[in-house]
Amino acid sequence: MQELFIGGQSGVKVLLNAAMGNRHGMISGATGTGKTVTLQVLAEGFSKIGVPVFLADIKGDLSGIANPGQANDNISERVRQTGMTSFQPRANPTVLWDVFGKSGHPVRTTIADIGPLLLSNLLELNDTQSGVLYSCFKIADDNGLLLLDLKDLRALLTWMGEHAKELQAEYGTIASSSLGAIQRQLLVLEHQGAENFFGEPALNLEDIMKIDFSGNGVISLLDATELTTKSPRLYATFLLWLLAELYENLPEAGDADRPKLVLFFDEAHLMFEQAPKALTDKIEQIVRLIRSKGVGVYFISQSPLDVPEDILGQLGLKIQHALRAFTPKDQAVVKSVAGTFRANPSLDTEAAILELKKGEALVSVLNEDGSPTPVERVFIRPPESQIGPLTDAQRQDMLNRSPFKGRYDQAVDRESAYELLKQKAQLASAADLEDIQSKVARKDSSSPRQTRSRETATEALLKSAARSIGSQVGRQIVRGVLGSLLGGRR
Repeated sequence: MQELFIGGQSGVKVLLNAAMGNRHGMISGATGTGKTVTLQVLAEGFSKIGVPVFLADIKGDLSGIANPGQANDNISERVRQTGMTSFQPRANPTVLWDVFGKSGHPVRTTIADIGPLLLSNLLELNDTQSGVLYSCFKIADDNGLLLLDLKDLRALLTWMGEHAKELQAEYGTIASSSLGAIQRQLLVLEHQGAENFFGEPALNLEDIMKIDFSGNGVISLLDATELTTKSPRLYATFLLWLLAELYENLPEAGDADRPKLVLFFDEAHLMFEQAPKALTDKIEQIVRLIRSKGVGVYFISQSPLDVPEDILGQLGLKIQHALRAFTPKDQAVVKSVAGTFRANPSLDTEAAILELKKGEALVSVLNEDGSPTPVERVFIRPPESQIGPLTDAQRQDMLNRSPFKGRYDQAVDRESAYELLKQKAQLASAADLEDIQSKVARKDSSSPRQTRSRETATEALLKSAARSIGSQVGRQIVRGVLGSLLGGRR
C-alpha cells in the first residue's frame, strides 16, 4: 500500500492512502495560513508515487516545485515537529502552461468543445439569449460549420441575423436584440484575452497525463495569475471544461492502488459563483462520477462552504487551516466547518480552528474501508521542492527544454465557419452583381441611345455598389436599395 505523508505532531502522523486519492479533497483556510505549501506537499507527494498532477497556480508562487528545495533552520524545525524521518531536497518533473502563452505553453480549446452551456455562463447570458446560442450551435452542426474560434462564432451570429426569417420555422425566433447582446459580450470576452484560449491546436488531454522515465508523475502547472485577474469567469470555465473532457474521454478505471490523475483547483469558489443551477448540477454530477475514471479533484478555497454541500459531502481528504472569526457570521462558519469533521474526543475542533498556527492544520483522511478518520491537529510537513517561484530565466530554460516545445506555440487557423461563410458571401455578391448587370443591359437595349457627357445618378450608384459588392455592407445595399430600383428581389 502506497501512502502520502501529510504531517504530524507529538508522535501522531497522518498519511493518505494513495488508493483513496481519487476520492477528492479540500484544502481551506484564511489567507496566509499555509494553504499553498500544503497544496505543494500533496502535489509532489502524488508525483513521487507516479501520479500525474494538474495544478492551477493562482498567486504565481508554485513554479518552484520544479526545483529542489534547500534545508534551513525553519525546515529542520518543521521536520522535527512532524516526525519526518528525513528531508531529501528534490525537483519534480514539471511542464509550464499559460492561456496567454507568456509564462508557459499556450492552452487552447475550441468553441465547439466548450459547448453552449459553459459558453452561456461565460458570457453571462439570460435564458432567451442562451436559447439563441443553443440555436447557433445546432445550425453549425446542421450545416457542417466548424466553430473553432471567436471569429467563427461572430460570423455565424451575423449570418443568423441576416437569415433570421428563413431560420425561424426550424430553429425558432432569432431576435436581433439577443444576437446583439451576445456579440457585445463576445467583444468583452475578447478584450479580456479570450481569443488566446479559443482556437487550435487544442490541448491534448494525454499531454497532462504523462509519467517521466523515472516513474514520476509529471506536474502540469497552469500559470493563472493573469487569467484570474483579467477574466475569473474564463478561468472557472476552463476548469469546468477540463473536468467535463476528462469525464467524457477517460475509460472506467475501477479500484486501483493510485489515481490516474489528480487535479488541484485553487480559488475553487470561482467555479460556483453565479453559476446557474443547470451548470451547478452538471458540475456536481461530474465530480461524483469522475472518481470512477481514476481522477481525483482537490479544491482549494478560504472556506469549505465555498463548495456546494453535495460536493463537500463527497470529499475524502479534508485539510483545514486556521479561520478568523471577527463577526457573528464568521463564528457561524467556524461552527459549521467544525461539524464537517469526524469528532476526536481529545480535540475541541471548533476551538482549534481559531488557534491553528501558520502551517498547522486539522486533517481527516479515509480509512481503507472508506470511512473518515477522526480529525487530527498536525503540522504540515515541509515540501522537498523549492518554496517560492522560479526566476524568469529558469522558467524560460524550462520552456526551451520542454517536450512540448513547438507543439502548441503557434496557433493554427484552418478552414472553419468564418471562411466558409465568407466564401458564401462572395459567391452571393458575385451572383447579385451579375443579376444587376444583366438587368441594366436589358434596360439599356430597350431604351433609345442618347449621347451623354455625364453619367446618371443611377449609373453612379451602380458603380459604387459594384466596388463594394464583396463586402457584407455592399451585399445589403444591392439586395435592398438597388433591388427596389431595378425591380429585383428585396
